[in-house]
Formats: sequence, structure tokens, C-alpha cells
Amino acid sequence: MTLTFVDWAIVVAYFALSAGIGLWFTKKGGESLSEYFLSGRNVPWWLAGASMVATTFAADTPLVVTGLVVAHGVAGNWLWWNMLMSGMLTVFFFARLWRRANVMTDVEFAEIRYAGRPAAVLRGFRAVYLALPINLIILGWVTRAMVKILTISLGLHDVEIFGTTVSGDVMAVALCFIVTVAYSSAAGMWAVLWTDLIQFVIKMTAVIVLAVFAVKAVGGMGALKTGLAAHFGSETAALSVLPVSISPDGGLVAYAWMPLLSLAVFLSVQWWAAWYPGAEPGGGGYIAQRIFSAKTERDGVLATLFFQVAHYALRPWPWIVTGLATVLLYPNLADKESGYVHAFVDLLPTPWRGFMMAGFAAAYMSTVGTQLNWGASYLVNDFYKRFINRTAKEHHYVTVSRWTTVGLFLAAGWVTMHLSSVEKAWELLLALGAGTGLVLILRWYWWRINAWSEISAMTSSFVMSLYMFGKLSWLGLPAPALVTGDSPNATAWRMIITVAVTTVVWLATTFLTAPEPDSILDSFYQRVRPGGRGWLPVSRRLGYGHEQIPGGALAWTNWIAGIIAVYGTLFGIGKLVFGEVVTGLVMVLVAIAAFAWIARSFGGGRGESVNSGRAAPVPAPAQGD
Repeated sequence: MTLTFVDWAIVVAYFALSAGIGLWFTKKGGESLSEYFLSGRNVPWWLAGASMVATTFAADTPLVVTGLVVAHGVAGNWLWWNMLMSGMLTVFFFARLWRRANVMTDVEFAEIRYAGRPAAVLRGFRAVYLALPINLIILGWVTRAMVKILTISLGLHDVEIFGTTVSGDVMAVALCFIVTVAYSSAAGMWAVLWTDLIQFVIKMTAVIVLAVFAVKAVGGMGALKTGLAAHFGSETAALSVLPVSISPDGGLVAYAWMPLLSLAVFLSVQWWAAWYPGAEPGGGGYIAQRIFSAKTERDGVLATLFFQVAHYALRPWPWIVTGLATVLLYPNLADKESGYVHAFVDLLPTPWRGFMMAGFAAAYMSTVGTQLNWGASYLVNDFYKRFINRTAKEHHYVTVSRWTTVGLFLAAGWVTMHLSSVEKAWELLLALGAGTGLVLILRWYWWRINAWSEISAMTSSFVMSLYMFGKLSWLGLPAPALVTGDSPNATAWRMIITVAVTTVVWLATTFLTAPEPDSILDSFYQRVRPGGRGWLPVSRRLGYGHEQIPGGALAWTNWIAGIIAVYGTLFGIGKLVFGEVVTGLVMVLVAIAAFAWIARSFGGGRGESVNSGRAAPVPAPAQGD
């Protein structure tokens, strides 16, 4: 692909703008750790929410969605659409509590909720585990995807550096990485937030334009639907938003790639039971980091709600439409995901080529900026400051944070070069979270959960996952036939068995070990005020009586309404895009009604306010700080 002067000017202008934002916020971001990692807890909801959406729009995301729809049609997206239910739990049950916790990272939570050495070990372990192996492999993946994009689109010539030949595409990605490191390390979260906002606007504009050109290239929407019906066997198989169809006798017929058992597990177990970066049960990770940075509880809730709507309902359709068009445009392509890149190379004219290149750079840099800042927050706040140097001044910790960000950049480069050898390690690292979701949720709402509950859940989940993947056969424990192989049903049974065993183990551990000391439980309750029957012994001891959970019964109805609203918007937009106007409008109207119900919580009317009318709890200092 050849870029004109205008295209290159757009790309250069984007890089200059990103670097300028970093320089603008360098002084402010360096004032304290709170400014560096949380923007002084003074971020409005729309900026925090936009940053969440931008972060989850990585360079590889459109490619992954393209691979899903080419293989399975629109319904293939249920592999990630199912996580909405967990996201809505975060909105209405955990966002307020995270904001009240007044911590800098989600792993710091361990030492305000639990006591003693187990709490400290849990905090330190999770900090290193998330900041290094998990974080670096994510950075390696998105970097490798960006190299693929540039290899296909630009095919830059190799460069000789100190006698070593380096791919031009790798050099281009390195430039993106270095600019991101520069503004992330200099200005911290303020730079990440504002560049995220600009990057989100750029990349959404680019993918919408590409979708329009892709539909035009196949002859219009009618020709696209006809071609997809021939390829998938029917228009329903290609465009249905559900991975099931209705048989002539009225029964449900599952598609081969998503048997009913797998679908049932996705919809009833996966979303609350499994931990995954960016979709943690009970919230967490960089989503929690944005909640911590919000001005108020209300801003934290609204930011998380905006993220769920934009992430699941507004953003996917341009990717999906382009992905479907690649089925017809590139039917013989071996790497189906790369069809997305071929589409923009072949279809976009100047200046949209330059805009799309800037969009891919933005997608890459928004994810990298967050991962670097987020990972450094764990290493500095939860490891260095907590266990190595607890008495230094704020300026020292900010300096360490900047160098830690640079260090993560260098480590990510090494991981990228060795990614093929660590992909299996990623599978095992995620096994630490398979089945731990319930304890991560209930630790907020049940006083009896202790540090050993979490530790035993992680340990048993990891051991069970090793067993399920046949990694313990050397001990004479081969994996059962029910879970061997890569079939959808085998995957579903692995999840069911792992969750069941893990839940039994952590519940037994909870009741066989002592509860946390009353002083810790009282301090946590006064700090967060979670309410509910699960905290009744503590709330009564403190003189609060039987308090409702924040939001009361309305939290449950809002959760259901939120799911209806987002799925209604998602499916309604899809119907409108493919010309089913009446059905689409009905779905959108249902979504509007659900949003109106939720709005009662924020409008000061009959519904309960976001803050539930309670006095703001006074935060206690984190243990060990």
C-alpha cells in the first residue's frame, strides 16, 4: 500500500498530538502517586468511560472479530458478548464499593479486607502476577498483532542497525511503543486518559468509514446478504445474533460450533465464575483503576455504565460488517483475521488510508499506555512501596514509577520476541482464575470470607486446570475423557468441573479457618458500607442495624434492565444495519425503555439515588501503609 503526502501528514499529526498531550501533563502527573496513577481521583465519568472503551479496543481486536464472524457468522461474537452480565454486575454492585474503598489498585484491597501475613502475601503475589506475566503477555500479543498489520499494509524494507538486520515493520511498531512509553512514563494517567479519548474518536471514525467502503465493494448490503447466505447455507446462519435456530417442530437447534451445553455454560456460568483481564467478576484491573480515578461514586458508576454500552452495543458493528464483507472479498485467504487489514489496504483511498493507519496506531497505543501504567501501579504501590521502601517521599515514588514504566516496556519487547514459547504459559496463568469468580464477588458481601478463601480458590483452580489439561499425567492422574480435546463440549465440562471443585474447596477452607479479626471487619465495613444480610453481624455490632446493599432492590432491577438495554441496543442496531427496520426499531425502543428505568437512579426522582442517601464513609488507611 502506498501512502501519499496527505496520508503521512495525518499519521505524523497524530503522533505529534499524542506526544504533546504527554508534555502538557508531565508536571501535573509528577506531583504524587495519586496524580500519576489515578489523576488525583478527579476524573469526570465521560473521560473515565471513554478511556475504558479505548483501552479494550486494541490493534488486534478488529482482527479477532473478523476471524470470529468469518468462521461462525455474527453469532460467533457470543464468545465475548456473554461477559456483559459480569460487566453489569460491576456497574450496579461493585463500582460504588470500589470507589469507596479508596485504594490505589485492586490488589491493595487484600489488606483492607483481610489481616496479617496471608493478606500481605496475597497482595504481593497478585501484584507481581498481574504486572509481569499477565501484563507482559498481553503487551506481547497486541505488539505482534501490530507487526502483522504493518507487514501486510506497508511491507517496509529491512533496516541495518549496528550490523543487525531489523524488519522495517518492527521498527515502525517500536516507534509507536516508544512514543507511548514517553507520554505514559512522563505524565502517567492524565496522559493516558486524554490520549485514550482522542484515540477512541480517531479509530472509531476509521472503522466506520472502512465498513462503508467494504459494503460498497461487495455491491451493497443486498449483495452482501446474498453472498453470505450462499457461503453459510442461509442468511439466518450468517446474520442471526443468536447461536441457535428454531427447528420446524419448534425446538432449539444449536450450531455445531456452539452446542447447547456450551451455550448454557457461557450464559449461566462463564461470566461470573472465570477471571479474565478486563472482565473480572466483581470488577478489577484497569476497569477498577478508572473507577478509583473518578471524581465521585456517581462518576464511577456512570463511567462503568458508559463502558458497557459502548463496548458491547456501539463499537462492534463496524468490525462485524467489514469482517462479513471479507468472506466475499477474500474467500481463499488462509489467515482469515488478516482479511480486515487487506480490506483497508485495498479499499480505502487517500486521506482515509492515513486516517486508518493513525487509527491502528491509536488502537495499539491506547492499550499499551494503559497496560504500562496499570502494571507499574502494582509494582510500585503494592510491591516496592509496601515491601521494600515504605518511608520515601512522593517524589521518589513517582520517579520509581517512571522508571518502572520504562522497564516494563523493555520487558514487553523481550516477551514479544519469544511469544511463541510463552503462549502455553498464558493458558496456565489464566488457570489461576478459572473458578475463582464467586469468591471475588462474595468477598464484598459476606463477612465470613477470609484471605484463605481467596488463596485456596486460586490454588485449587490452578491444580484442577492442570489436571483438566492433562498436565498431571506424570503423577498417574490423566485427564478424564470427558474433558480431553478442543471440542466446545470438552471446554464446557472443564469449566463446570473446575468451578464445582474450586467452590467446594474454598467454602470448606472458609469454614475450617478462623474469620478475620473483628477490628478488620469493622474497619472495612465502616470504610465501604456494603450492607446486606451477609454483613448483618458486623453492621449490628457497629450500630448500623440491617442496612441494604447500596441501591437496595433497585440494584437488581437495574442490573436486569442494563442487560436488556445493552443487548436491545446491540441487536437493534444490527437489525437496522441489515435492513430489518421494524424489528430493529422495536428492539431499540425496548432498550430505550430499559435505559429510562435505569435513569431513575441518576435523576433524583422517585428512584433511589446512586449514593443511596448515605453519609459518605470515612476511609481508613490501608493496612501496612
